[in-house]
Amino acid sequence: MPTFATTPLFRRDYDKLSDQQKERFRRTVLEQFVPDVTAGSFRKSLRVKGVQGAQGVFEMTWAPDGRATWQYGAEVRSGEPHIVWRRVGIHAVFDPGPP
Repeated sequence: MPTFATTPLFRRDYDKLSDQQKERFRRTVLEQFVPDVTAGSFRKSLRVKGVQGAQGVFEMTWAPDGRATWQYGAEVRSGEPHIVWRRVGIHAVFDPGPP
């Protein structure tokens, strides 16, 4: 089973999600992301891809407009992937906004 950590930005973003969004994110992580990251291959529905301009950072889709970014961290338990959640929210959370 992978281990997980979160950034302060992720915790701030997560607190802004509705209860329904939080439940959907948790369910997607447990039912789809965990088995896939353990197997080392992601199902197409998660749409896992690298984030442009952020080497080693990945994005996944957990709802039609739900996105989360993450990266691999140093192993906490030998042989198990360690995931650091960076951001979570609707797609707009990743838009930098006006300069």
